[in-house]
Amino acid sequence: MKFHAPNTLIPWLIAMSMALITIANAEAQPNQAPLAGLSPQTLRVQDVERQYLLALPNNLQPANPAAQADSLPSSDKKRETLVHPVVFVWHGHGGAMKHSARTFRIHELWPEAIVVYPQGLPTPGMTDPKGTKSGWQKFDGDQNNRDLLFFDKLLDDLTKSCAVDRKRLYSMGHSNGAAFTYLLAMERPEMFAAIAPSAAPARGVRAGLFAGDPLAKISPLPVMHIVGTDDKVVPRSWQIPTIEAFKKKNECSPDAKRWETGCVIYESKVHAPVVVMEHSGGHTYPQEANARIVQFFKQHSRSDGVHRPSK
Repeated sequence: MKFHAPNTLIPWLIAMSMALITIANAEAQPNQAPLAGLSPQTLRVQDVERQYLLALPNNLQPANPAAQADSLPSSDKKRETLVHPVVFVWHGHGGAMKHSARTFRIHELWPEAIVVYPQGLPTPGMTDPKGTKSGWQKFDGDQNNRDLLFFDKLLDDLTKSCAVDRKRLYSMGHSNGAAFTYLLAMERPEMFAAIAPSAAPARGVRAGLFAGDPLAKISPLPVMHIVGTDDKVVPRSWQIPTIEAFKKKNECSPDAKRWETGCVIYESKVHAPVVVMEHSGGHTYPQEANARIVQFFKQHSRSDGVHRPSK
């Protein structure tokens, strides 16, 4: 699919700025009200205090190295009672963890999972060059890898205190949070069972921007990608190459089949399908995607680097 540049740069920048301002304003709405089932947490990474919201299942099991070991088969039903899946949810640029929890509601839709809503730090963005708004690093080495290290510390702390299922780790996010989800998949390969980015491409995949294969370190990985057909901030044409790259990586069929309402699936020879959910909106996140993402995540677990559909 060819990329068609806007006719002029200024109108495009204006449209992009207005869209991002709208998103930032929406995500910055009152952030003080408590959220049921979520507890605020902090940890120090590189001498910086990082914040996140944590949702724990009612039947939370304490850390148990024997149960958490990869030797326990993914298909073993006992696994579901002994260890918990973990979902990391990354907000967009200018976002906040409380708004993220209200928007994505993964902890409500999957109460058996451990769900983490991290809070970003001030980060330069397309319309925020001074970095006054919160966000995530864009590439390996950016911001001294503070957010990759934040993820590492989060997972390490959770694994020490809770029965984390290392075969069922998932990441999702919108816009800058989606780009960071792709970065996690590329820089922490063989870790995730599935990912679900919305409204962002994987860095380096958009045709010809970088030499080599940005997905070279990744084994086949189930992906659910959400894209707005009227996105003026991150145009659909920028996102399609990422979808196509994962279809190739995952040895997917070229023909799409209907999956669920609003979604198509490209089935994979190696159990790593690509699901695409297109909506008619712009640079927005469709609420109906939440239940679809949880459904997609539940269908996939990781086993020795090979993705297998969950029973």
